[in-house]
Amino acid sequence: MFYIEQLFNGITQGSIYALMAIGYSLIFGTLGLVTFVYGEVVVFGVFVGYYLYAVMGLNFGLALALGLVVTWGVGIIVDKVCYEKFRNAPRLIMLITTIGFAIFLKSSTQIVFGTQQRNMPDILGHVFLNIGTFRIPFIQILIILACIFFIVGLQLLLYRTRIGTALRALSMDKDAAFLVGVDVDKVIKFGHSLGCVLGVFGGVLLGVFYNAINPIMGPNIGLKAFTATVLGGITSIPGAVIGGLILGVMENLTVAVYSAGYRDIIAFIILITVLVIRPSGLFGRKLES
Repeated sequence: MFYIEQLFNGITQGSIYALMAIGYSLIFGTLGLVTFVYGEVVVFGVFVGYYLYAVMGLNFGLALALGLVVTWGVGIIVDKVCYEKFRNAPRLIMLITTIGFAIFLKSSTQIVFGTQQRNMPDILGHVFLNIGTFRIPFIQILIILACIFFIVGLQLLLYRTRIGTALRALSMDKDAAFLVGVDVDKVIKFGHSLGCVLGVFGGVLLGVFYNAINPIMGPNIGLKAFTATVLGGITSIPGAVIGGLILGVMENLTVAVYSAGYRDIIAFIILITVLVIRPSGLFGRKLES
């Protein structure tokens, strides 16, 4: 029974990683660049939502919505500072600017919201779904359903709307997309901000799952999102979903067999193994150098 519980915990956590990973994959698809500021943007957005709910006393849904709106704006600022002026410059320049902005945003989060870990409010309380002798916390079911909703919604956006078509065209060939009339700059801003919003929503769910958030958890979130994306295929959104689920399940089974101290090690092992054996991931296409 203990291992079944850990497996379900892994699916729940993997769903959150999947949501963060598709946000990361979306950013990579529009920019064609690995980013180091993703985790810090996620943490900043999560703390904005937490502050509005726990401190200002706003309704949870309204606080979350406002947090996502602020995150959208931060995504635009990051694009303005780190990417817009360097679209045609060597990629190393943009990579370095994301590192600098990540340090700035991490410090800003600590200055504005403090350096202590915060406990997320218990939204549903101790509500369980009983299946025989197996008890499933209802919050975990809610988290999984929320992740599925956003993943399906993103797929509909990508394949049923004009902006989604533009995003897919941009991820394939920016020059060709420009030649057929795609506003490259506008679409990049949209894709980058949308990816950040998805990450923040995943960060909120992660905080609800663990009942805690920390202003220094940005690098860890960025690593998990990047690992899940690389595992599934950094150019594949369905692959990122599968990568997130695999990472979440493997982490929790590792905790079940060994201890919680080994949880984060598994992410590095997966990342190194995939990069050595199959750099394009399970479902990704080969990238041009």
